[in-house]
Amino acid sequence: MAELTEKESIVLEAMKNAGKPVRPGDLAKIVGLESKEVSKIIKSLREKGLAHSPKRCYYAPGDGEV
Repeated sequence: MAELTEKESIVLEAMKNAGKPVRPGDLAKIVGLESKEVSKIIKSLREKGLAHSPKRCYYAPGDGEV
């Protein structure tokens, strides 16, 4: 089981709540973080298997449950 930082949890939760694939910029507005920071968090979530990209530049929660 992957350990998540507070910001990773916030971004992952926002992705789940969106109910559809979202762009990093949109997530940044939702969670109140810089877009670059959200992109880094998404990269980390993808490495942990908790997020994936169903289409280019859009991200959704992955299958790896925390």
